[in-house]
Amino acid sequence: MKIMTLSLLPCLVASMAQAEDVTIALDWTLNTNHIGLVVAREKGYFADAGLQVDILPYSDTASTALLAAGAVDFAYMTALGFMSAKAGGADITALWVTMQREAGRLVYDSNNADITRPADLEGKTYAGFGSAWEDALISTMIENDGGTADYDTVTLGTGAYEALATGAVDFTLEVATWEGVNSDLLGREQSHFIYSDYGVPEPQGGYIGSRTAMLESDPETVDAFMKATAKGYTWAAEHPQAAAEILIAAGDFPNEDLVRGSMRVIDEGNYLTDGTTSVGRIDEARLTTMARFLYDSGVLRGTDGAPLVWPGTVSDWFDQGWMAE
Repeated sequence: MKIMTLSLLPCLVASMAQAEDVTIALDWTLNTNHIGLVVAREKGYFADAGLQVDILPYSDTASTALLAAGAVDFAYMTALGFMSAKAGGADITALWVTMQREAGRLVYDSNNADITRPADLEGKTYAGFGSAWEDALISTMIENDGGTADYDTVTLGTGAYEALATGAVDFTLEVATWEGVNSDLLGREQSHFIYSDYGVPEPQGGYIGSRTAMLESDPETVDAFMKATAKGYTWAAEHPQAAAEILIAAGDFPNEDLVRGSMRVIDEGNYLTDGTTSVGRIDEARLTTMARFLYDSGVLRGTDGAPLVWPGTVSDWFDQGWMAE
């Protein structure tokens, strides 16, 4: 038996040496949006597919930019980041979408008697993050509720949540599955408005994509990576709390209950699968509707700053042929 075990070592070493190195850049610091990637790595799904996957930490360079430049093989991208890059001519293609429901929402202090509806945001102060998308979203909500989109903006980034809690600003935007959970853990009394209730299309969110050239030159690697990724997210959807513990063990989270709470909200809110759309499936109709909204709102612009013209279709923005049996 010992002789047989030793004789297998060269084969095992050779197999490990042949694992293909693959990189994926994240859109933000590690969080539950990335749960399937971590599960796929930690449970050996990537290794079983012959891949050695390096999940790169978030950097100052957007994941879409890294992907478009060919610095990484894959990227996890926000919906806005992906659509902006693609509309601007980046040679990238979406292969996957994580969230089947919109997790974003507009939040305000529940004790602020001056705010009961979006129209009340007129004249108030918004803590923002510096993108044109925010103004298009907020203005649409206010105007569709009968108000005038006239409000002040201070760009604070992640400092927006503390500013709202202290009363320095009147409202901001948050992700229910992360910042929303954190606010609950901190005991903050906050209320919210749902974007789609006031005329903003509900997109899917969290795209994973690759360079279009890689789809053509190395479809086997794309297929192997995406199927292992899908397996990771599917397992996480079926075992949310066990997946949370895997993510906690793999990361560095000051508050581990935030991770556990986030996965609970994702599970209870049917974010990874809404019961009708399978995990990871891109809905072309919803992609089209959101892209058209961004074009019409003037959010998507060229390098010269001018609004881009609606191309008529976004059917070539994504490819899920790897899902075919």
